Amino acid sequence: MLLTAAGVAAALPAGAAAAGCSVAYAVSSQWQGGFGADVAITNLGDPLSSWTLTWSFGAGQTVTQAWNTTLTQSGSAVTAKNVSYNGAVATGGSVSFGFNGSWTGSNPVPTSFAVNGVACTGSTAPTTAPTTGPTTGPATPDITVDTATRYQTIDGFGSAVSIWGSAWSTAETQTLVGSGTGQLGLSIVRTGISPVSSEWATQVSALKTAKASGSNVKILASPWTAPAAWKTNNSRINGGKLKTDYYDDYADHLNSYVTYMKNQGVTIDVVSIQNEPDWHPAYDSMDWSGDELRNFVRDQGAKIQNTKLMVAEAVNLNYGYTDPTLNDTTARNNIGYIGGHLYGTEDAGRLKAYPLADQNKKPVWMTEWNFHEAAGDTSTAWGDAGNLAVWDETLDTVMRTVNRSMEAGWSAYIWWYGKRFYSFIGDGSAGTTTGAVLKRGYAFGQYAKYVRPGDQRIALTKSSKASPLEVTAYQGGGKIKIVILNRSNSAVDNAVIQAPQNVTTAEDYLTSRTASAAGQATTVNGGQVTVSIPARSISTVILTP
Repeated sequence: MLLTAAGVAAALPAGAAAAGCSVAYAVSSQWQGGFGADVAITNLGDPLSSWTLTWSFGAGQTVTQAWNTTLTQSGSAVTAKNVSYNGAVATGGSVSFGFNGSWTGSNPVPTSFAVNGVACTGSTAPTTAPTTGPTTGPATPDITVDTATRYQTIDGFGSAVSIWGSAWSTAETQTLVGSGTGQLGLSIVRTGISPVSSEWATQVSALKTAKASGSNVKILASPWTAPAAWKTNNSRINGGKLKTDYYDDYADHLNSYVTYMKNQGVTIDVVSIQNEPDWHPAYDSMDWSGDELRNFVRDQGAKIQNTKLMVAEAVNLNYGYTDPTLNDTTARNNIGYIGGHLYGTEDAGRLKAYPLADQNKKPVWMTEWNFHEAAGDTSTAWGDAGNLAVWDETLDTVMRTVNRSMEAGWSAYIWWYGKRFYSFIGDGSAGTTTGAVLKRGYAFGQYAKYVRPGDQRIALTKSSKASPLEVTAYQGGGKIKIVILNRSNSAVDNAVIQAPQNVTTAEDYLTSRTASAAGQATTVNGGQVTVSIPARSISTVILTP
């Protein structure tokens, strides 16, 4: 649910500051008796040095927890004030905060808001006629975007549903794939193909919701094992190979899954032949060599229809599991994608372009990674939006590898479970609230929400001032999107972005230890946009010609 109310100033005495505001209030997730909400204030008037937002609940809702604000409630009246680090809001700038609450009966969206006593209804009342100052000449750019030089086409950013457990709820799925306030914009959902067809129904509802609630959402389906009777060890677990005389049965099995899902209204866009063929743990798993994978997709791949095939999702993108398929014309023509997991890939020197895949025009997808060493698995640090250790791991380890994957020319980055205490929305453990967006989710959303399927990565250059920044740029949908990772301990203030053409509007969204997808002020001058990049942050700047 989303409400946007814009502000109009009351009558102002001569010499008073112009005032006005808009407020976006979104219920980001809801469960029985509880909900999470995100609130964004946009200042339409003169700069603010502090702010107080007030509203009333209409159905007895009660705030239970808040972040990025000091929030109090008296009866139905709610008052949210800035904290020490987010009181200043420039003209046109935004600030956001979030809270959790409880409800009974219903949870309607508030209908009116006021900032510093001024009702928010959509415009401002300036006390004097606006004046136009002299237009300044172009500044020396710090980031120069080159739309003429293009790299990979982006297929998306995503995560997996539970492979063996329960599915995401409708509200959780919408939070993960939706593009509204407080939603993360994932464009790929990974699911498992159980060896037991009676288990296929578990994820149907979540996958249908993902397709319906997101934009161009793709579904990747990965099998962990074939049925036990078809394997050399007669077991679902501990590896074991698929017997060669069951290759045709396995192809039929995968094709049946695609057909089943299609009949349920879910298009399976990509089917992997095997999850981690080089890893044989004491849970569902199956062993393949690179030559065996080639033989299977060469001889059986065409039987798996209405989808595209992927090999090989090896643990560390081991080329030995994909080169044989890429080097065989028939096998290569039967696949659409190369997949690999990030575990050990950087240490092995393979977090880089894959020339053989690029040469044969097979996009590379990073289809799984999970890293959570900032705190123990029961530590409530994971539910603390401002926890330093969790934020440092998110920025320096997780988001750094997303940036590097894009620079490597890969087309997709898919995290492990989307709903987990160390992931994008909480699962109710380790201090998290089930369905509530976590800081790592907001950070990942700086890519997922704004860099969309079909966008192309484009070239850029940086000045010495911008050298601490890790930056990638993309073009699509008539816009240029620039994702800026500042892992240094110093802000880069007044950074000038040079576009190849005049810019009409510029948006800047920031996630840091203290902000979650918060709007930031920008200045536009012809083809240049000036932004400030706080220390230890990730931001996305969107330029519209």
